[in-house]
Amino acid sequence: MFRFALCADDYAITPGVSRGILELLETGHLTAVSALVTGPAWAAASGDLKPFAGSVDIGLHLNLTLGAPLGAMRGLSPSGRFPALGKLVRSVLLGRVATAEMADEIGRQIDAFAQHFGRWPDYVDGHQHVHALPGVRDALFRILQEQGLSGPLWLRDPGDRLHAILARPLRGKALAVAGLTAGFASAATASGFALNEGFAGFSDFAASRDYGALFPSFLRSPGRRHLVMCHPGHSDDNLASLDPAVLSRDAELAFLLSPGFADVLAKHSAALMRLSEERGSH
Repeated sequence: MFRFALCADDYAITPGVSRGILELLETGHLTAVSALVTGPAWAAASGDLKPFAGSVDIGLHLNLTLGAPLGAMRGLSPSGRFPALGKLVRSVLLGRVATAEMADEIGRQIDAFAQHFGRWPDYVDGHQHVHALPGVRDALFRILQEQGLSGPLWLRDPGDRLHAILARPLRGKALAVAGLTAGFASAATASGFALNEGFAGFSDFAASRDYGALFPSFLRSPGRRHLVMCHPGHSDDNLASLDPAVLSRDAELAFLLSPGFADVLAKHSAALMRLSEERGSH
């Protein structure tokens, strides 16, 4: 038997998504939840997560591409709105965003998490994996170390070994992310952070895709601290204007709530775990 962590991304992006994630938490079918704190829904939605703080990891879903920052960022978002992912990637690769400006916004999002949740996050990952981009990662390490979080807090490594990526379908996105975030794992480890080892869950978010048939592929070639991301939720009116994953969230939620999910775990001799379990509570 092997164990893996299952993380639902985008909590608080909309009320419908949050409601679906909470339903999964009630069943025990998740071991981590990543929260977006830059939108207006976080303040109210944070309270619903608190009862689960002792049983799952609750992390910050660092956001630099959706909506508006929590403070002024003249270099990255002079208009007051975050850029699209492609523009962000170009900006950081060309060194057009100051590390100090990036660190300030990361600090604001960490503070917003703690202000409403009542404690620091168990881990940090990123919306569209922005936390692991060159430039962003340096600012992230800096602010976390300044706040004394390099020991207890773990980070998501969105890359994986090449043979593991190639063993799974929809590998194009996984290869692109691994390329853009190359070097993140070694830099994070050198800075004192624990990481997952093995990462899967990439999807094209097609509403017609059979998520139940796709999910077992995420368990191929698992790492020692394997992490699978998912994007479940109830699609609602606001979601389509915010994110490409809309009706696919309903399909993911339905499968993860179904007996079919337990059947997949049994067939693959797999069980769920918290990545922070190996590091003790904090």
